[in-house]
Amino acid sequence: MNERVREVVVLGGGSAGWLVAGLLAAEHGDLRITLIESTDVPTIGVGEGTWPSMRDTLRRIGLDEAEFIRRCQVSFKQGSRFDGWSRGAPGAQGDRYYHPFMLPVGYGDVDLVQAWLATQPERPFADVVSPSVQVCEAGRAPKQVQTPGFAAVANYAYHFDAGLFAQTLREHATQRLNVRHVVDHVDAVLTSAEGDITALQTRAHGPLAGDLFIDCSGLSARLIGEHFGVGLKSERDVLFNDAAMPVQVPHAQPDAPLATCTIATAWAKGWIWDIGLPSRRGVGCVYSRRHASDDEAQAALQAYLDATGTPPDRPAPRQIRYDPGYRERFWVRNCVAIGLASGFIEPLEASALAMVELSVQRLCDELPMTRATMDAVARRFNDDFSYRWARVIDFLKLHYALSQRDDSTYWRDHRDPATWPERLRELLPMWRLRAPARHDFGRNDEVFPSASYQYVLYGMGFRPELQTQPADRLQAAQACFDEAVRQARRFVPGLPGHRALIDHLHQSNA
Repeated sequence: MNERVREVVVLGGGSAGWLVAGLLAAEHGDLRITLIESTDVPTIGVGEGTWPSMRDTLRRIGLDEAEFIRRCQVSFKQGSRFDGWSRGAPGAQGDRYYHPFMLPVGYGDVDLVQAWLATQPERPFADVVSPSVQVCEAGRAPKQVQTPGFAAVANYAYHFDAGLFAQTLREHATQRLNVRHVVDHVDAVLTSAEGDITALQTRAHGPLAGDLFIDCSGLSARLIGEHFGVGLKSERDVLFNDAAMPVQVPHAQPDAPLATCTIATAWAKGWIWDIGLPSRRGVGCVYSRRHASDDEAQAALQAYLDATGTPPDRPAPRQIRYDPGYRERFWVRNCVAIGLASGFIEPLEASALAMVELSVQRLCDELPMTRATMDAVARRFNDDFSYRWARVIDFLKLHYALSQRDDSTYWRDHRDPATWPERLRELLPMWRLRAPARHDFGRNDEVFPSASYQYVLYGMGFRPELQTQPADRLQAAQACFDEAVRQARRFVPGLPGHRALIDHLHQSNA
């Protein structure tokens, strides 16, 4: 009970499993880490968008950024662009907004919202407070050729090929971080009299013992769900989407400009993601089977592909089904679930991989630990991640709840306050009077900062009441607006084109 955890067994590969194994090995070199994955269980492989936190994660694992970019078909992501979410009428002017990764200039120091309403409410909020929109619209990369790896001029994350990402992480973890890789099928879970997992019984390698077991087995949740029987807290009545149709398609031209953000385009009964990688696009339709048939979703996807210039010779989309929700508990006895085994809501805002990063970072911070301290660690982990999942749901629901679209019951149902989380029902009336602020979110390490809520609220057309502001406050905010303009004027001509920088990074290794 008082001996330190030494043997860690990770069940499942893919992005989640290899991120967990790699970061644990990099941060705690005294651990013996074994990752088991079965060739009989394919990974979903559609998690191709990240948050800026991934830069620090890869740096800590020890990956070289340029090598990672070359190997994983990486492009830079500077935020998300939302088309048609607010009104959706054909030809609607201005029904587009950005959630950039750069915080507003002066964020936390000045009341930017009231000054924006008082001086230039006709301009989109994100355009006024940040240079990011101009950088994205101009198709610029977030850094220069000489900018060091993982450093930024404009804040950024990545898009990448999920299969290549998992392969790169696997090679790095096994060749440089001493992670043991076992390709085998798990036939049984062996336990002690007290209920702890003692080993996973494999077909070819026999029992693989451990002190701590990490369930990265995906939607099957082989350990946390099947073995321990921890149920899923369904959020289907809040976030209705439970199906997706992904497809990989070529660019209209090999040298087509690369989008600098994830593009999320709403349709009558869901939305479509579009992620541009150097050699292809990853596109997918997300929808609710309660509101749309598979045929309707496929028709919407095909119409989008046609409208965006996709060549006609393209593969048929896959079909993915999921129950939106998260585990009632994530850590039971000596088993913790990370990745899809812990929950999945939907691809909007790329929160899935971010939750993997947050989970494994928390695990790293809790080590070293003993079995005697593990139950206390588990209680805190469960409390904290239940809170985090709930905040993800609040934020995602905000994108739907404020829509003015009236072209289907899908959007009308989302507007019904009865489908909103309680916290969102409480906050929205407050935000009619003033902007979201840091004190609305009770933890220092919130999943989404108040600035993210502001970008979405005001991008969707939500407006707080205009309050009279002293002249000095307006002047302070105007100085921030002017600085955002100056930054945009420097960044747009000073940064290379997005594809140009990606091409340079590939050619520099030729």
